[in-house]
Amino acid sequence: MIQRIQTLYLILSAGISAGLIFVFHLWTNNAGSKVFVLDDYLYLGLFLGSALLSLISIFMFKNRKSQFVMGRLNIILNFILLGIFVYQSLNISGETNVSEKGIGILLPIFSIVCLVLANKAIKKDEDLVKSVDRLR
Repeated sequence: MIQRIQTLYLILSAGISAGLIFVFHLWTNNAGSKVFVLDDYLYLGLFLGSALLSLISIFMFKNRKSQFVMGRLNIILNFILLGIFVYQSLNISGETNVSEKGIGILLPIFSIVCLVLANKAIKKDEDLVKSVDRLR
């Protein structure tokens, strides 16, 4: 159901997780080459898993509780991805691997914001349906 605002937020989150990872680099190493998500399969798998969870959640519009749970799982997955990025960029002593951070490290934050807004709208729909059922 495209007319629902949470669907638009979930599409935006899937677009960030699956589309923008090929555009923005994660960091620049000491050799001066840009490191993209395609260079590491762990990051690629986590980003594509996040996009897949968003797309699956879009088509679960009839079951709002499971849609809400899928959104929460996706938020947790993006926090794990963000934690890996922070660990990777801060743990390296002497800047041996990461010399300059890119905008790609911030992509999980943008995805988390979209997912939180989608979950808020899903919760609002669920509360509306419950209030209408009480009146019958």
